[in-house]
Amino acid sequence: MKQFKGRVIAAGAVSAEAVVTHGGLNTLASFQKALQFGDKTATCGDQNNPDLYGKQMAGKALCLPQTIGSTTGGLVIYCACSMGRQPACMLFSKPIDSLAAAGSILADVWLPDVKMPVVDSLGDEFLDYVKDGMKITVSEDGTVTCES
Repeated sequence: MKQFKGRVIAAGAVSAEAVVTHGGLNTLASFQKALQFGDKTATCGDQNNPDLYGKQMAGKALCLPQTIGSTTGGLVIYCACSMGRQPACMLFSKPIDSLAAAGSILADVWLPDVKMPVVDSLGDEFLDYVKDGMKITVSEDGTVTCES
């Protein structure tokens, strides 16, 4: 078991199974099937992300360095939350970009029944340590606990 401390972007406490990518998350390519075609498990559709492609993201602790892609990124995150297809939490090793932050914060403020904790600046050591399938627990204060 190991703990990491990051900056809280959207507060909340949750425990979930980790799904990890070491490359940037293209939000539109990753969530397109979930948003357009009704995939309730939010299976990652980004063929350029071998870490996540074909894996379920809904209800998982999504561990990533950063998001990449178009300016739709924030809207995609917000829409995934509004449709109940969001990750249990998003955990960034690097500082969050403005688009992902906007989508996460808007979902937190505008969707009172949806909680998706978002923590950033967890560090490269976090992304090196966490593995798919680990139990991840996020605390309100931005503490992330990883258990094998």
